Amino acid sequence: MFAIGRRELLLGVSALAIAGCNGGGGAGANVSDEDMVLGAADAPVTLIEYASVTCPHCAEFHETVFEQLKTQYIDTGKVRFVFREYPTPPAPVAVAGFQLARCGGAGDEQYFTRVGELFRQQRAMFATGTMEGVRQKLIEIGGAAGLTEQQVMDCVSDEAGAERIRSTVETANTEFGITGTPTFILNGQKVEDASIVTWEGMQRILDAAIAG
Repeated sequence: MFAIGRRELLLGVSALAIAGCNGGGGAGANVSDEDMVLGAADAPVTLIEYASVTCPHCAEFHETVFEQLKTQYIDTGKVRFVFREYPTPPAPVAVAGFQLARCGGAGDEQYFTRVGELFRQQRAMFATGTMEGVRQKLIEIGGAAGLTEQQVMDCVSDEAGAERIRSTVETANTEFGITGTPTFILNGQKVEDASIVTWEGMQRILDAAIAG
């Protein structure tokens, strides 16, 4: 078995992560010290993404849209981007991936690099078909990031981290009524326009928000 923390905690996260993986700086855009953030704190727009490393649509977004978003909006000071962890089935695998991304006190840049690799390796991880296969894939990803096998295992078993993720899910459900991932919050408001997961839609929505 692939143990990643107390079973009760994992079941709690799994029960809270009821959303499926779907295709679709202002008031209310509060950012906490626990958030993983890219971009200037004084950017005119704060964009929050609730996503899961086990969500295929999230992986597609990060593979096809995120780098352009980062280059043209985040790195230029127009957008502050916040990634929030919202596990979708299989939730234990998602939780383990998020724990790996934060392993060793990873800073924001390290975290986003690891999350990007988890998205790139998502199909390969699922293709293993077993929790042992997932474990080996996480060790492989961690090793490429300079982590030992023991460090990876300690991180994915961290109970405090699992509790943090559970709290994030609870807050997301209460504040925004998350029903699927990826879900985006723009300056504190949930984005209902499903085209935001495309580059054209993202540009249009962000440009309108920046223009005020």
